[in-house]
Amino acid sequence: MLLLSIKSFHIMAMVTWFAGLFYLPRLFVYHAQCPESDTLGRERFKIMERKLFWGITTPGGVFTLLSGLFMAFGLDDRGGWLYAKLALVTLLVAYHVWCGALVKAFARNLSAHGHVWYRWFNEFPVLVLIPVVILAVFKPF
Repeated sequence: MLLLSIKSFHIMAMVTWFAGLFYLPRLFVYHAQCPESDTLGRERFKIMERKLFWGITTPGGVFTLLSGLFMAFGLDDRGGWLYAKLALVTLLVAYHVWCGALVKAFARNLSAHGHVWYRWFNEFPVLVLIPVVILAVFKPF
């Protein structure tokens, strides 16, 4: 029963984390498109990015990692699929940290990229999420 509750909590935390990982880079796109003369708009994006990163995305990521590790230690089947999934999750954690660095850069008006770069940057979590789900559901090896 406890494992079922942890799985439910893990799924909610993971959805929260990914919502932030999908939406935060989209805010970067809009922020990068915002004209220099629109100081009010640029300040609004800074606030939105900070609140999304620290208030939603980071707690979701922390709870996802903690509940995921708790469930992984309870598994009897620790095949290669689990280690592949953990490697992909490590990439997502690195992406999350990179997003945090970008939030700080935008806050200091030091964005080094244009909106097109951020559009491509926004696609990375999708490319990682698909194999993570496949590994978790089918446990192919």
